[in-house]
Amino acid sequence: MTRLPDFRLETYFSRWEFTARHHLTASDARTMTLGALLELADDTDRDAFEHLSLGYTETFGDPGLRAAIADTYEHIEPDDVICFAGAEEALYVAMNVLLDAGDHAVVTTPNYQSAETVPLALCEVTGVALDPARDWALDLDAVLAAIRPNTRVVSVNFPHNPTGKVVDRAEFAALVRLCDERGIHLFSDEVYRGLERDPARTLPQAADLSPHALSLNVTSKSLGLPGLRIGWIACRDRALRSRLERAKHYTTICNSAPSEVLARIALKARETILARNRALITANLTVFDAFFAEYPDDFEWRAPDGGCVAYPRYLGAEGVEAFCTRLVEEAGVLLLPASIYRSDLTPTPTDRFRVGVGRDHAEAALSALSTWLRTGR
Repeated sequence: MTRLPDFRLETYFSRWEFTARHHLTASDARTMTLGALLELADDTDRDAFEHLSLGYTETFGDPGLRAAIADTYEHIEPDDVICFAGAEEALYVAMNVLLDAGDHAVVTTPNYQSAETVPLALCEVTGVALDPARDWALDLDAVLAAIRPNTRVVSVNFPHNPTGKVVDRAEFAALVRLCDERGIHLFSDEVYRGLERDPARTLPQAADLSPHALSLNVTSKSLGLPGLRIGWIACRDRALRSRLERAKHYTTICNSAPSEVLARIALKARETILARNRALITANLTVFDAFFAEYPDDFEWRAPDGGCVAYPRYLGAEGVEAFCTRLVEEAGVLLLPASIYRSDLTPTPTDRFRVGVGRDHAEAALSALSTWLRTGR
């Protein structure tokens, strides 16, 4: 395994995720029970789950699951899909296939840590920072300036974690063209797609726009089913897809058979699940808007364009790191401070924290936070 630094987010979560009373920084939408998911299944898939043989599965993924995934794209066939154990394995395998010593990659910052550290363990990497002063805008000129003759990958994530930013469709299409014209693979993390506040702002998927781009997705985030541990990459480059499969032989080999059938059910019921999760986020954002309006001297708040995380600014004198530490220790409210999202490639804000807006019980968590702000500080 490539030598990698500690994963700051997971290390932080290992301490607090299941002990804090209020998980106010969750990155996934509300989940459901196994029974509730099976209620969404058709007779064929329910029978397949109940009579499932618990043997090995195909390395590429269950054919029925890949067909269900392909149905969510415009120009992707089932054979253009390879499944993984969540998005993390997919990212790790893809970067190890696409990059080698002597290559170069470009990644946007701030980011989910492995989007930066996995490429950095393999080759030189240049960061391009989203600009908080311009509503987390992506500077395409900066991307172009960062590209070198040996650039093999440009990695982006929209809707963005942790800011919730969604770029304009024309801007995203221009990014795809920029990469295609230079023979660069665009690696597009699309795990929050489907949770845009304005459906008209939903971006096309990169693999639909380019035969060389890779679209990453997973059942964990928008569908709220992280326990299934099913992710995938869609890419029309069959030779590249074959290389991804051979690399997977050294990681998980194949996915969990029950999870693949359950993921197939979820993908077929995708519109029902997404509509439910969008409704919850809309309701939660009203609550978050009201909360932050009460504390204009403490916070600077902007609702996300999409996804179920946001990245408010903390204005208190003690700083966001001390704020988040005291809050979870004294009030049991878990937030992710800016240090989790620091980058070794570019300066990143040091006064932000991540909140999750996609789960139930936001009112109880914000009430605990409000009580602590009034009485505990």
